Amino acid sequence: MAFDSVGFIGIGNMGWWMARNLRRSLPREQILFNIYDIQPAILEKFVSEFSDGHNDIAVCTSCREIAEKSSIVFTIVPEGSDVRKVFLDPSTGLLSGVSGENAAQEAKQKTFIDCSTIDPATSLSVARAVEEAGARFYDAPVSGGTAGAEAATLTFMVGAAPESTHFRETVEPLLKAMGSNIVCVGAPSLGLVAKLSNNYLSGIIAIATSEAMNIGMRHGIDPKVLSECFSRSSGQNWPVPGVSPKAVTSRGYKGGFKVQLMAKDVRLAVEAAHSVGAKIVLGETALEAYKSASVDPSCRDLDSRVVYKWLGGVDPTVKADDDSE
Repeated sequence: MAFDSVGFIGIGNMGWWMARNLRRSLPREQILFNIYDIQPAILEKFVSEFSDGHNDIAVCTSCREIAEKSSIVFTIVPEGSDVRKVFLDPSTGLLSGVSGENAAQEAKQKTFIDCSTIDPATSLSVARAVEEAGARFYDAPVSGGTAGAEAATLTFMVGAAPESTHFRETVEPLLKAMGSNIVCVGAPSLGLVAKLSNNYLSGIIAIATSEAMNIGMRHGIDPKVLSECFSRSSGQNWPVPGVSPKAVTSRGYKGGFKVQLMAKDVRLAVEAAHSVGAKIVLGETALEAYKSASVDPSCRDLDSRVVYKWLGGVDPTVKADDDSE
């Protein structure tokens, strides 16, 4: 391989599985794996579970140290402000780790891939700073949830040109260790625009399906029969518990994509629409629904389709079968 070290920042719900799959794909004897998170305990747990007695996973104490020790760095953190801090903090940020006497030469050997879901404007400003330092930057937000992260079936939407040789030869093979679908969207920040457009659609569909299911069920239609009508017609979604027993919605909405994250992504999508003068009529209403659900104690930290519960949806009694989401 053309590099000898990889860094990973953000060992959270998604990052844990992404980092695990990435580490497993790399030859231990050739590639050093450096990790950092603001919670030291999670780093020690990661090492204890995945080092297998080898000394090939190094715990770093800052983003700067990650940059100093890694040729390629992946980041996945919650908000745009977090991305700014990770990259631009003058003392501990990633770019502070490519400064000094040999900064230009060191920077040319660095590649940064940010998998966070943030606003495109922040991503562009960080990309410019990275490029000014002489390094490479790609926005590569992910879709697929924690289940996809664990199974390495994530979709990466990357702000890169399909014909980019560096991306195809160096970055894409690493992404394929974590995901099964790699889509080059074309240019910096457009990966994020694609992700936000996708989540905007997903979030509003879930609300519309929740309302439609509740209308039919309150009139007495069996939820599985109603869902079958939707699947054979023009609508399909599973926000109602029990309709698809293997879906996260049938497991108390535990796991999956948290409702507060959907609130964030719909907000960012609405902002993205406004920034280019795109007219939307459902977005603001959907945003208020997700914001309210995300602070409701009975909904917070649960899968975003818990919006069905927040809407006062009927709690159905259905027979379990082998249907899957």
